[in-house]
Formats: sequence, C-alpha cells, structure tokens
Amino acid sequence: MPNLFGRRSVILIALAVVMAVLPLLFPSSYYFRVASLVWVSALAAIGLNILMGKAGQVSLGHAGFFGIGAYAVAIGPAHLGLNALLAVLVGALLSALLAFLVGRPILRLKGHYLAIATLGLGVLVAMVITTESGWTGGPDGMPVPKLSLFGWRISGSNTWYWITAGLLLIGTWFALNLDDTPTGRAFRALHDSEIAARTAGVHVERFKLQAFVIAAVYASIAGSALAMMNGFVNPDQAGFLHSVELVTMVVLGGLGSIVGSIVGAAVLVVLPQLLTVFQDYEHFLLGLIIIVSMIFMRDGMVPMLAKLTMRARR
Repeated sequence: MPNLFGRRSVILIALAVVMAVLPLLFPSSYYFRVASLVWVSALAAIGLNILMGKAGQVSLGHAGFFGIGAYAVAIGPAHLGLNALLAVLVGALLSALLAFLVGRPILRLKGHYLAIATLGLGVLVAMVITTESGWTGGPDGMPVPKLSLFGWRISGSNTWYWITAGLLLIGTWFALNLDDTPTGRAFRALHDSEIAARTAGVHVERFKLQAFVIAAVYASIAGSALAMMNGFVNPDQAGFLHSVELVTMVVLGGLGSIVGSIVGAAVLVVLPQLLTVFQDYEHFLLGLIIIVSMIFMRDGMVPMLAKLTMRARR
C-alpha cells in the first residue's frame, strides 16, 4: 500500500510540476492553446484507457460521448437557459445515462462484435447531431457561450490552460486511485480473463458497465471543456475519426497506463504541429511515425520505456 501511494503521489506531483513549469517556456499564447488541447485530449484518453486498458473492453465510438458533452454546453445555455457549469453536469449525466442504457446490451458482445457495436453508437450520435439542425446548427455547428464565474467571463488561452490542467489533474488522481479499489481490482480481473473473474465472484456485466459509464463521463467533461475553450462546436468532435484519434492516443501511450494516456495525447496533438513544416508530407510522416512506434513499442511508449529503464538498472 505505501508503495502504491508513493507512486501515485510521484506521478501527480511530477505532472503538476510540468504544468507549472511549461508556461515559463512558452513564447506566445499559441503554445498555451496547444498545451490546453493536450490536457483536454489526455482527459478523454484516460477515461478510454480505464475502459480498454483496465477493463479490457473495446470502444470505437467514444467520440460520441465527447460530442454530447460539447453540445451540452452549447445547447443548454442557448436553448434551455442553463448555466454553463450546470450544462457541463447535464452533459455528463446524459452521457452516463446513455452509456448505462446502451452498455447493458452491447457489452454482452466480445471482440470485433463489441467494436462494431460501439462504432455504431458513435455514428448514431454523430448523425443525430448533424441532422437536428434546429437544436445543434447541423453540419455548420453552433457557437458556445463564454463561461462566466461571479460575473467574470473566462476567456483567453492562458486562462484555459490552467482550467484544463486542473481538470486533468483531478481526472488523473481519480484514475490512479481507482487502481487500488475493489472496482479497480475487478477491472484488472476482467482484463486478464472474464471466465476467471466470474469464477472468483466478480459480477462481470456490472463492472463492464461501470467502466463504460466512467469512460463516458470522462469524455463528456473533456468535450465540454474543449467546446467552451473554443467558443464553437461542430459534429466533427463526435465523428468516427475523432474516436480513432482517442484510441490511437491510448494504444500509442500504452494500454493500462494512465501516464501513457497523457503521453499519447501529447504526441498526437503536438506532432502534427511540428510536422507542418513538411506541408504536403505532414500526414504521411505522422502515419509513418505512428506505425514505426507501434512496431518497435508494441506495449506502448510508456510501458516500453519503463521496461528499458528496469533493464538498465539491472
């Protein structure tokens, strides 16, 4: 127990130090925005990693919940007169409810059947967002009102850097502490073997559903944060390609690694910015780097680096 507590503390302190030091190195507000995008993407990736890396389930429609959270903070204030923070909560509750209702039947599936079912869920959410133009603005999207606290309108990349950093710290703290709870141990048992977990007394269906709901809430809150930061939302945030990006972040950083989710998000957000100097070859190089990384680091970047560090110590 002390070792686990120490490891969690070290990770959280290291992450907080990185967040505090980075602004000292940023020459302009553009870098604050890129870093904010990393924090938001990492938050959604951590939730997905709880589902895929911890509980061993597959989801190819995770961006659907991201889109629900994003549109909640747009539709709530614009059409229902809700406060922005209340709209964030409503979006998270809607995502949790949808994950609960849909997850009960589809989580009985396994392997590629489960992947296709979650893909269908994501596509369905994106279609509803696109077609219900009276509420969502359709394919063109819609503006998102600025977040206000005590009469202060929150805006600017610098401010959102600290808000998204705080959200990521809270999300990381929850995910790290989840590992050492009965729920976290049940997730690990599911990941290793559902049959063995059931034999050991784990309620497989219930814990699968819990992982799905937790991942949906993470994605919804991340979507709300991004929408308010951008001041605009469009259906692409709930699209299939965004789901693929989130899965890539998780796999690239390392399945089951919370730190890996953050590293994977950082790589996938920052790398395209660095490759813009290559213009027409940007997407080709990005794909090539990801392929090479997965060939030589099959377990993900963070687990592979951890193994290399252990070997070097020995």
